[in-house]
Amino acid sequence: MASTSNGVSVLFFTSFLLLLLQVSFIHASCLHCAADSSSSSSSSCSNSNNNRLPLVNGLSWSFYESSCPNVKFLIRSHLKKVFTNDIGLAAGLLRLHFHDCFVQGCDGSVLLDGSASGPSEKEAPPNLSLRAQAFKIIEDLRALVHHHCGSVVSCADIVAVAARDSVFLSGGPEYEVPLGRRDGLTFATRNATLANLPAPTSNAGVILESLATKGFDPTDVVALSGGHTIGISHCTSFTNRLYPNQDPVMDQTFADKLKLTCPTANTTNTTVIDLRTPDLFDNKYYVDLVNRQGLFTSDQDLFTDERTKEIVTEFAENQSLFFDKFADAVVKMGQLGVLTGNNGEIRRNCSVRNQDYESFLRMYQVEDAVEDRSEL
Repeated sequence: MASTSNGVSVLFFTSFLLLLLQVSFIHASCLHCAADSSSSSSSSCSNSNNNRLPLVNGLSWSFYESSCPNVKFLIRSHLKKVFTNDIGLAAGLLRLHFHDCFVQGCDGSVLLDGSASGPSEKEAPPNLSLRAQAFKIIEDLRALVHHHCGSVVSCADIVAVAARDSVFLSGGPEYEVPLGRRDGLTFATRNATLANLPAPTSNAGVILESLATKGFDPTDVVALSGGHTIGISHCTSFTNRLYPNQDPVMDQTFADKLKLTCPTANTTNTTVIDLRTPDLFDNKYYVDLVNRQGLFTSDQDLFTDERTKEIVTEFAENQSLFFDKFADAVVKMGQLGVLTGNNGEIRRNCSVRNQDYESFLRMYQVEDAVEDRSEL
């Protein structure tokens, strides 16, 4: 009887050890993935958003598995080099994704140059502060990916992946991005752009109402606003809170420092948005709001409005919760108005439609020839 009991004990102990080893292996693998997602396909230990979020028809978690399996690795490797020189560009790429998606959907239309039909989206007032270098990085990534895989990856998908990597490489969450977007053939008008990108001077009510029309609830809105944890702003986006009269909600010490950077209402200077950790994607943006040190009206009012105040507090106290909700909200945003299947195209240059590509090349050939002659 004792022999049988000992045998059962040994069997149980052996099974327990094997289980521990398996759990340890999985945990170590996930730590490795979080440290450096160099896999060409979707990682099984990334944020589990791909297990719980519905996808728009035509998008897939493994869209380029056969046609361009290294696309994510190529993009992340390039961005690591870019951010080594200027981590501030991470915010520029993330903002580019937001501004693309919120106007007429995530179709890369914000990348297009203007044409005979009128000025482009990027020329509309809300987009004038988008960093020129961010547009260049997207085109550099397109050239890199197309060199390795051919013209199979859209500019819209490259923007989405670059935004994801900008978040992760700045210290934020790792999450998967569904792919399969096609590039749009048109860009939005100035009025459409203005109507879909609420100004930083807007209050929480305006922001909530605007994003509710796109299917976002208050938690989504507060989470997406957390993108302001990295980046800079021109003074003109918030000097309405300083001049002619200071916003009484703003912390006085914070206001005094801002007035040194922005001595007049129309100064062209810039300052960081998150005063605590401006280059780190974390939850300190919400700590700023709780301490009345939010830069924009649209940000600080999230801690004033009763519909969002508690959410801000929760995110300020729990970074993991913020990371989870941000990942969900940004993947949801990345599916707005997407073109898939036979709709749209895959641009051969992100700034021009394919039908204009040949004339685009000829224009640059002429410019190059003129430049060459001027050097003789």
